[in-house]
Amino acid sequence: MVVRLDGERLHVSGEKGAVDRAVAVFEQMLVAARRGALVTPDDVALATRGVAEGRTIPPTLFVSSRGKEIRPKTAGQRAFVESIEANTLSFGIGPAGTGKTFLAIVMAVRALKAREVSRIVLSRPAVEAGEKLGFLPGDFKEKVDPYLRPLYDALGEMLEDGTLGKYLERGTIEVAPLAYMRGRTLADAYVILDEAQNATREQLKMFLTRLGPNAKMIVTGDATQVDLPSGAQSGLRDVDALFSDVDDIGVVHLSESDVVRHPLVAKIVRAYARLLG
Repeated sequence: MVVRLDGERLHVSGEKGAVDRAVAVFEQMLVAARRGALVTPDDVALATRGVAEGRTIPPTLFVSSRGKEIRPKTAGQRAFVESIEANTLSFGIGPAGTGKTFLAIVMAVRALKAREVSRIVLSRPAVEAGEKLGFLPGDFKEKVDPYLRPLYDALGEMLEDGTLGKYLERGTIEVAPLAYMRGRTLADAYVILDEAQNATREQLKMFLTRLGPNAKMIVTGDATQVDLPSGAQSGLRDVDALFSDVDDIGVVHLSESDVVRHPLVAKIVRAYARLLG
């Protein structure tokens, strides 16, 4: 197949099936561009997969402080975003690198900017990943920051440093360990629990029952990376049995085909899946 640009015209020649697919991809990219999207190399891949799946390039969810347009890049990511939009409570379960945490925070920041909610609450279990860090010096914030750093990193992609600092100072965005959620009612907020595979059954129940009026809740995790002590049961493993048929709760499973980090990450995930069964 040959693609040639002639002024404002694009000429595609070759085998009919390949030409038809290429034209469909170009048409999807043109629709996205007319919507105001800045079409990137990632969108070429999105359009190519979209033609095969009967889908179009999804609209931009958010434009970061650096001008980067953020949209779901895979079928699994699209399903996760659609679940968040449609349901009060959504679970995104899948391997590392599938964008679960990032997309959840994008949706939360977007809702905050649109004044759909008045604050964002982000939480994680304070569980060490296989190594003991021992005593951590400093005040409370300095002690828990190492556990919560990935959430700050994702927020930093969305917001300018000054804006993020003001939101944190005012409590508009709150980042706290899971243990500090007990006894609270989280209303008028986007509430996200990350790394939920490290929440026990009791902790996950406690967190989910914090849901208050005009709130959305997103829970993300990877059931293959549980760091709980031996004998402790991850609450994330009960989700399908408990909630798959409950109205207003969405459960989305992502796979290695949804990995959007370095291409090698998907191969690493597959290799461990074969090893661990």
